[in-house]
Amino acid sequence: MSLLSLASRLARPVLLATDPETGHNLAVAALKTLPLPACGTDDRRLAVSAFGLSFPNPVGLAAGFDKHAEVPDPALRLGFGFVEVGGVTPKPQVGNPKPRVFRLVPDEAIINRYGLNSDGVDVVARRLAARTGKPGIVGINIGPNKDSTDRVADYGLLIEKLGPHVSYLSVNVSSPNTPGLRDLQQASFLDDVLARSIEARDAVAPGKPILVKIAPDLSLEGLDDMVSVCRRRRVDGMIVSNTTIARPETLADQATARETGGLSGRPLFRRSTEMLAETWRRVEGQFPLVGVGGIASPEDAIAKIAAGATLVQLYSALVFRGFGLVEEIKQGLVHRLMRERMASVTDLVGTANADWRLT
Repeated sequence: MSLLSLASRLARPVLLATDPETGHNLAVAALKTLPLPACGTDDRRLAVSAFGLSFPNPVGLAAGFDKHAEVPDPALRLGFGFVEVGGVTPKPQVGNPKPRVFRLVPDEAIINRYGLNSDGVDVVARRLAARTGKPGIVGINIGPNKDSTDRVADYGLLIEKLGPHVSYLSVNVSSPNTPGLRDLQQASFLDDVLARSIEARDAVAPGKPILVKIAPDLSLEGLDDMVSVCRRRRVDGMIVSNTTIARPETLADQATARETGGLSGRPLFRRSTEMLAETWRRVEGQFPLVGVGGIASPEDAIAKIAAGATLVQLYSALVFRGFGLVEEIKQGLVHRLMRERMASVTDLVGTANADWRLT
């Protein structure tokens, strides 16, 4: 066991004993202050090329942990192949009233209704500009302000200010905690958002990858529309998926499950993986997918990749299993590749897609 894994395991009971938002803030503060060693070189079989970027491994930190771009480089030192910061909004906003984060411990799940609390684009842009020239892939998740009168323009403004300072841009049209945001997943609205986003990208950072993050709660007809728009607008990828507003009957903590907000963690795994597989079939290889939702083990990451993900992201499982999970997943991937005599993790992509159908 590495020192990081041991420290993470020892700290976990303390963090789980705190209020969830306080625990999250303590974890970010720890990454700011702890002298983390540089992570080792990844097995070459884990290297992935996607969106014109070269990833040392396919395991990423999902948006929502480093909301304000405070610790992207320490997060990379945890062994992630890439880090996505945000969501970021144009103007600073405090988000929803507290309490707004809830743990469902027996389910290894979280409900959050943060409401895109953000330091605002100017502060975040300064932080990201300060790391110019540093290695590592850092993307950013962007969304409009809650009180915005022109959400399409918000995306353009965010890309103009942030595009030069990040590796890729994730257009969030799927947060359940900003009223009306998921309406932007409708074909006509999404087309307007992407047209403005691409125009802004081409002006300040030509060729910078634009990805679209979608909800797991879409109908198949809605998914058809979204994929059609994304293909027509030639986006560089899709992230599948955000949190869910659904509450599976299998949840053990039914009392906490009554809280409003987006559910993440293990209960999201099946639905998000089914949505991922359905998306992969519709994309037909035009661009890569990032699989997110419920990954808590090497087997989960392998299942996402086999369903159609070129890259994967996690966050909620770190609350319950610690940062050592990152290395555990990478080791599990290497062992699977060795067993299957595969030369690259990309050889796994889509190999079990037919096993996943949205019902």
